[in-house]
Amino acid sequence: METEHRVVLDDARTLAAVEDDAVDLVVTSPPYPLVEQWDALFADLDPAVETALDEGDGDRAFQLMHDALDTVWAELERVLAPGGIACINVGDATRTVDGQFQLWPNHTEIVTRMRDHGFTSLPEILWRKPTNSPSKFMGSGTLPPNAYPTLEHEHVLVFRNGDLREFPPGDDERYESAYFWEERNEWFSDCWEILGEDQHLDGDGTRERSAAYPLEIPLRLIRMFSTYGDSVLDPFLGTGTTTIAAMVAGRDSVGYELDPAFADAIGESVERVPELSERLASDRLDAHREFVERRRAEGDPPGYEAANYEFPVTTRNEREIQLYTVADVASERPDDGHRYLATHEPY
Repeated sequence: METEHRVVLDDARTLAAVEDDAVDLVVTSPPYPLVEQWDALFADLDPAVETALDEGDGDRAFQLMHDALDTVWAELERVLAPGGIACINVGDATRTVDGQFQLWPNHTEIVTRMRDHGFTSLPEILWRKPTNSPSKFMGSGTLPPNAYPTLEHEHVLVFRNGDLREFPPGDDERYESAYFWEERNEWFSDCWEILGEDQHLDGDGTRERSAAYPLEIPLRLIRMFSTYGDSVLDPFLGTGTTTIAAMVAGRDSVGYELDPAFADAIGESVERVPELSERLASDRLDAHREFVERRRAEGDPPGYEAANYEFPVTTRNEREIQLYTVADVASERPDDGHRYLATHEPY
């Protein structure tokens, strides 16, 4: 199996390199409006943002920032195939503007705008980022009433483009892409507890964030909402987390990134994909074997035999599961960015 991964260094507000109905899944984490680290980016896209912030008009800055994102959401309607899924990871913002502290509900604004573009809202996931910090409040500490809960979660918003996606009966790629029964029970919970990851670029320090978008988030979403042979789009690629997840999961991908400084960081991550994919595949099979042993100890062993592995599975739909690892990645440098070709082998 071979997959293709394009990194396009361009503005995602016009996804010119992506044809109509060309992607099956969108997984992305955009800049968060009213989170201060993104002010300069939004101001570059629309100078009126900086004016609104300087004048203390938070409501106007909030709407202008979401207007910039909305041009991307409009493009998703064009490029996402019928029945395709869009997953948008976003956090709300807390900020004092013009002397008034408040929460800015980014997830609510994006839901409204995606629905306006004709997408169907599906149940969302709350991603809670565990922390060891003893400070679970903001504001006046132990004196009521002017303390506020600390935001420790983000939202993974899920949308469908049109009706349910259809597959031919017994579609091989769909059945090979199945997840284990116990994975389904964990992944399809509406609350995930996953540690964030530090992101840092050397040199000018283009990005330095704690609790940033971890690989486990796009990797789960890709396995949940796509099959082998599908194409995944991330219009806000950043350090390339979705690209890496798509390679590991055996899907094609295309990612847009406005800042060329991230391209080298993505290339360095790609070099580690063969080793990463083998480790993750091994961990996944080991976790299932441990599940089987627990079920056997409880006197309730799974009742179906896997076709490609020497262990049982819980349901009929899991029998054809086939994991792949990345054996090799070749790279090219087209004019618009980077292109990677990953060769996958059954594991």
